[in-house]
Amino acid sequence: MPFSSQNTPAPSAKKRPLSITQLGRTRTDAYAWLKDENWQKVMEDPSVLDPVIRSHLEAENAYCTALMADTKPLQSKLVAEMKGRIKDDDSTVPAPDGPHSYGHRYRAGDQHGLYFRIPRDTGTTSEDILLDADALATRMKAEGHPFFDINGVIHTDDHKHLAYAVDLKGSERYIITVLDIGTDAVIGQPLENTSGDFEWAKDGETLFWVERDDNQRPCKVFYKNMFDPDATPTLIYTETDPGFFISVSRSDTGNYMEIVCNDHTSSETWLMPADAPQTPPRCASPRQALREYTLHDHDDDFYVLTNADGATDFKIMKTKQNQPEAKHWQDFIAHTPGTLILGIETYKGYLVRLERVNALPRIVIHEIASGIEHSIEFDEEAYALGLIGGYEFDTPWLRFGYSSPTTPGQIFDYHMGTHERKLLKTNEIPSGHVPENYQTKRLEITARDGETIPVTLIMQSGSTMDGQAPCLLYGYGSYGITIPAGFRTNILSLIDQGFVYAIAHVRGGMAKGYDWYTKGKLTTKQATFDDFIDVGSGLAKLGYTSEGKIIAHGGSAGGLLVGAALNQAPQLFGGVIAAVPFVDVLNTMSDESLPLTPPEWPEWGNPLISETDYDQIAAYSPYDNVGARAYPPVLITAGLTDPRVTYWEPAKWAAKLREHQKADAPILLRTNMDAGHQGEAGRYDSLKEVAFEYAFALKVAGLA
Repeated sequence: MPFSSQNTPAPSAKKRPLSITQLGRTRTDAYAWLKDENWQKVMEDPSVLDPVIRSHLEAENAYCTALMADTKPLQSKLVAEMKGRIKDDDSTVPAPDGPHSYGHRYRAGDQHGLYFRIPRDTGTTSEDILLDADALATRMKAEGHPFFDINGVIHTDDHKHLAYAVDLKGSERYIITVLDIGTDAVIGQPLENTSGDFEWAKDGETLFWVERDDNQRPCKVFYKNMFDPDATPTLIYTETDPGFFISVSRSDTGNYMEIVCNDHTSSETWLMPADAPQTPPRCASPRQALREYTLHDHDDDFYVLTNADGATDFKIMKTKQNQPEAKHWQDFIAHTPGTLILGIETYKGYLVRLERVNALPRIVIHEIASGIEHSIEFDEEAYALGLIGGYEFDTPWLRFGYSSPTTPGQIFDYHMGTHERKLLKTNEIPSGHVPENYQTKRLEITARDGETIPVTLIMQSGSTMDGQAPCLLYGYGSYGITIPAGFRTNILSLIDQGFVYAIAHVRGGMAKGYDWYTKGKLTTKQATFDDFIDVGSGLAKLGYTSEGKIIAHGGSAGGLLVGAALNQAPQLFGGVIAAVPFVDVLNTMSDESLPLTPPEWPEWGNPLISETDYDQIAAYSPYDNVGARAYPPVLITAGLTDPRVTYWEPAKWAAKLREHQKADAPILLRTNMDAGHQGEAGRYDSLKEVAFEYAFALKVAGLA
């Protein structure tokens, strides 16, 4: 039977119309009150949330639970299936660094695992446990912190100490703690209010970190000798432009500390010698509008990955380290339109680049002395690649990851000189996986303006194209992010039930180069939504599915995508899953106090100063374009302490959709009251959220 409201009364948010006049335009927001006036404090302490707002969110959760109650056995089954594909006692491949190799592993039942090291090349497997994250999470939970996420565990160059960052609220405000590896003793006082971004200097004593301001923006860099009880943090950099985010890191050789500043269209790097951390930072080349660059050191040179001089898909330039300014940059590897350079790494004697050509990635090895280069070949029709940066610069071995929609993840070491390829690990699927049971296809579907949109399909082998299969259509389409064609164990739970899984590589990503990104942002953003709708219609015309059997799925900016598509083509979809969706675009981009607003203006436009930007955003913003329509069932998720897509965006959207709904189909809002943008952090706890979404999809498809 159709997924209906089942005569269960839905929460009805009170309407308190707020009139907003901006650039001579007036709009009314009836649900603006769902934004807590003290939202910054809520991020730090969720217990201070306005009781009226809390009551509404809890009522929404209760309604969602009630309408999904009949799927509880199915959810349990899905969790068991997905858990069965995870190796319970799994481990990374330890990464060598000097006398040790460092790794992370899970014991049976672990949610967060532990960090360890073993002696390198000695034939012994004796293990030092550096940090038991699972035990720490258990202790934090007992102390009243149900959320736990660990971000980075970094050891010092002398292998004596480590630092780690923990978020206990989901708000991405991390606490950094330093440990003595030999004694497990905590060194000094933990550092609070950080972004979770930090790095050690070469001396093994000086720690650099990034601090957030009251509006959640990472804007200050400090350093401190963590072993001097009298030392106080020293502020060395303040980002004054609210549109820029900052991070700290070590260079490829480890010889430099780097402060990297960037928005979505330009960047800037500041340098300090890693062996003289008190040296004031030096700007390599001042930021310039629409120019991005990163520096990669080797011998006396910097290799510069940049889009300077109109190199839309990026090129590589070269300069001496004592002359890092742009006026000294010389072309090294020329710009090739259609070949997007995604990233580069330097190793002793080699420059490695990760590229994308015709929507597929490739790794190219360039021998610096000879100029000879070669690429690493792969046979499958669609696949995903990733460079796995190690600790060591002076090594001929490159580590990378590979997977495809039908091949589980693999880790390889590749000798850049001899071309020897060593398979170090293939992710095990304990419950079994037969690749031959699935087929992958790469399609190109023509959009309404003649552009061809790449689509990745995964389905059961032998599937008939009779239009009867339900389809989970996934998309993102913003920030240039391209969804890789990798192995996704969880989606098999839907494919095994007859679903077709489709990834629409719409404009706004970089599947077809940087130009593909610019064709789906700012004044051309509508192309992103058109592409998604046209892919759905195209799949139906080809017989992979039918209109009304497509369930749109997107998260964050992908939630904007499915939200806009829902308004513009509601008849196409049998349901929509919008995870932490960015749907209140006009209001969010008009609120400078929000952490992501100024940095996001280059992506969406600034409706505070530009009438064109205002009108463009107003034309597609999902919240502003909800109307009296027959909407299909919609599942919306949110996180109370989410600093990226604040909880009130999904809450307002759900209320407005329900107000205007003309069909007997439910609008469900599920807010995690103990987590943020990423949801649950534990490897098994997170499966419950996926299972809930998939149970919704199966229920919508009539398969629950």
